[in-house]
Amino acid sequence: MGDQSKEFNERVAGGKGDANVIMPAATVILLRDTDDGPETLMLRKNSKIAFGGMWVFPGGRVDDEDAPGAADDDRARAAAVREAKEEADLTLDAKDLVWFSHWTPPPVEIRRYSTWFFAARATQDEVTVDQGEITESQWIRPADAIVQQRNKKIELVPPTFVTLHYLAQHESVDAALRNLVPAGGPRHYVTQATKGDEGMVILWEEDAGYATRDASLEGPRHRLTIGANGFVFDDSGLGG
Repeated sequence: MGDQSKEFNERVAGGKGDANVIMPAATVILLRDTDDGPETLMLRKNSKIAFGGMWVFPGGRVDDEDAPGAADDDRARAAAVREAKEEADLTLDAKDLVWFSHWTPPPVEIRRYSTWFFAARATQDEVTVDQGEITESQWIRPADAIVQQRNKKIELVPPTFVTLHYLAQHESVDAALRNLVPAGGPRHYVTQATKGDEGMVILWEEDAGYATRDASLEGPRHRLTIGANGFVFDDSGLGG
């Protein structure tokens, strides 16, 4: 992850970050079918802003005008629709968005966004980026995005990588939309970050080391290791 990964590691080591500052946000994973399997829309952030240079899904902060007075997840849906329009000139209907996960970053993050992740079938192929926050776009198979990240051609943040991992398991958009939501409802990733023998370790519930932030503990695994050879995701602790 380049310089941003180095900065993140330094914050973990120093215990830096403001645990009390957290902002609501929303992300939408847009999917389309192709002869080679589903593709998802990815956007590249302007290098001069937060998460600069990273490849992400459309999304951003929940603003005051996003369905004021509605439930938090409905406000997030409204924000996802608005961001897709602003960043990629794509029109969505909030009722078509499938909520499948929620991410809370560790306190060491300088900017903490409590983020709802939605998925939806794309109804448009033509993308026009705003050339402000977003500088590039591409439709890409999730497995290919993971390979590009491994080959250091693109940079990803952990929630994006994990989402791509699960998207790559499906052979059609219908299958993805049907199976992304776990049996117990949207999965909540409340993240812990620590150091391990092989590099930085991102921990989630169901991992043996989660409660104590001790990556060396034996037991179930639900973690992402950020080492010299890239990202390694292990969700074997989730069971079937």
